[in-house]
Amino acid sequence: MRDAEPADLARLPEVEAAADALFAPLGTTDLPPPQTPEQRAAAWRVLVAGRPVAGFAVLERVDGDVHLEQLSVHPSAGRRGLGTALLAAAVDVARASGARRLTLTTYADVPWNGPWYAARGFAELADPGPELAALVAHEAALGLTAHGRRVVMARAT
Repeated sequence: MRDAEPADLARLPEVEAAADALFAPLGTTDLPPPQTPEQRAAAWRVLVAGRPVAGFAVLERVDGDVHLEQLSVHPSAGRRGLGTALLAAAVDVARASGARRLTLTTYADVPWNGPWYAARGFAELADPGPELAALVAHEAALGLTAHGRRVVMARAT
C-alpha cells in the first residue's frame, strides 16, 4: 500500500468502473460515473495497491474523523486480500492522523459491502456528525438509495 502518485490517478476510473460492474447482476447498472483523476487528486489522501494500480482507497476528513469515500479493487485482482489490505492501511492512516475513527457509507445488504465491513470491525453508526449527514443526503440525491438500504459505519482507530 502506498500513496498514489500522479501517474496512478489515471488508472482509478478504470478500476472503479470494473468494480462497479459487479453490481450489474444485482440490477444496479446506473451508479454514478467514476470520478476523474483531477477530482481524485483533490482528495485528502489516496492509497493505491499494485503497479499498475489494482485497487485504491480514497480518504477524506469529515467531522474530524477520516472517511473512506471509496474503496475499489479491480475484479481481476479480487479475492486475494487486496481490499482488506487497503482497508487496514486506511485505518492506519486514520490512526496516524489522530482521528478517533474511520467512517464510511455503504449498502447494508450487499455481501461485499455492509457484511464485509462488519467482519472487519465496522459497526453501523446511528448518529453521524453534520458533515457526514450531508454526505448521506448527497448520496440520496444521487439516487444511491434506490438500490438498497444505505448505512453509515465506523470503526475506532
